[in-house]
Amino acid sequence: MILSKKKNIAILGSTGSIGTQSLEVIGNNPELFRAYLLTAQNNADLLIAQALQFDPAYVVIGDQSKYQYVKDALATSSVKVLAGIEAVIETVTHPEIHIVITAMVGFAGLEPTIAAIKAGKDIALANKETLVVAGELITGLAKDHNVKILPVDSEHSAIFQCLAGEEDNKIEKIILTASGGPFRSKSLAFLENVTREDALKHPNWVMGAKITIDSASLMNKGLEVIEAKWLFNLKAEQVDVIVHPQSVIHSMVQFQDGSIKAQMGLPDMKLPIQYALTYPKRIKNDFKRFDFTSYPNLTFEKPDLATFRNLALAFEALKQGGNMPCIINAANEIAVAGFLNKSIGFLAMSKVIEQCMQHIAFMKSPDLDDYLNTDKETRIFAQNLIHQMPLKALQF
Repeated sequence: MILSKKKNIAILGSTGSIGTQSLEVIGNNPELFRAYLLTAQNNADLLIAQALQFDPAYVVIGDQSKYQYVKDALATSSVKVLAGIEAVIETVTHPEIHIVITAMVGFAGLEPTIAAIKAGKDIALANKETLVVAGELITGLAKDHNVKILPVDSEHSAIFQCLAGEEDNKIEKIILTASGGPFRSKSLAFLENVTREDALKHPNWVMGAKITIDSASLMNKGLEVIEAKWLFNLKAEQVDVIVHPQSVIHSMVQFQDGSIKAQMGLPDMKLPIQYALTYPKRIKNDFKRFDFTSYPNLTFEKPDLATFRNLALAFEALKQGGNMPCIINAANEIAVAGFLNKSIGFLAMSKVIEQCMQHIAFMKSPDLDDYLNTDKETRIFAQNLIHQMPLKALQF
């Protein structure tokens, strides 16, 4: 299958897990894609190596203190080097770019994504926080500018693939699958004493630190629930979660006649990345194929919302709407950072998030400035909570 036009790709967050796998897909298909813009926040050495290998038109290093280091390393190349978030926002609108892979971590991806949409760029969305924080705003802009939002998360890509050709058929509900993470079936007593090292050992996926901790706490699934509402224009009660430890069925759609379609495959992010870049076509690859005989038992169970409070809090935020998802996202980012630097224990993350949901002012119909202010206010409040927590909550 040959696509009609070679596509120039911008990768926001090229040194992270999604970014590096996106470059693998691009490298495997040089006749179809060019890495046109690469950005990274701190990992200057890997960004330099990527630039030397893929020869993009631009690279942007978010940490401005590393600008000269990157510029000097690429001095003999044709790559233009820029620095800072404003440079990301500016370059992502370049007229030569066809698709923007948003793989930046957290809230930082919001403004560059908005800029790309306003410039008419299709979005391969790996930064789920963008839709969690401002789903109504983002989907409205995409519609206004005739921009496709192509999901890269394996679960949302699965739903997207299941819906192909089903545009006129009513969805009864979607079912997002969760591996359960490294602490599936564990008790609250067990979770009181888990370490960051324990939480970073995901059983099925290799991901960055933040998303791996989110997976362990089931907040990642909670964020995906909110993201799914906006991606597929659903009501809160139309989104369900089921724990599927093998991570073979990536998600499912149940239609109004009761039939269910599922997308299956080995846990490999390169497949949803490739599908987003080639949509609506599929192209050949040499990825490892799924063998049913290697998975004789596929199991399913309900998530434990009492033990894994983050998922329950995400469902509550989805039901409330407004700026509440923005609040839980900001609180979670601060809580995860606190856990990773051993300032708080695993269960304390949920306490921080719940306190922020109760104390930050709720707004039913926020605009962009409201989202930005909510994010800032929540982060400050969450940081203060962590500093004030009693010793018992600081277990790690």
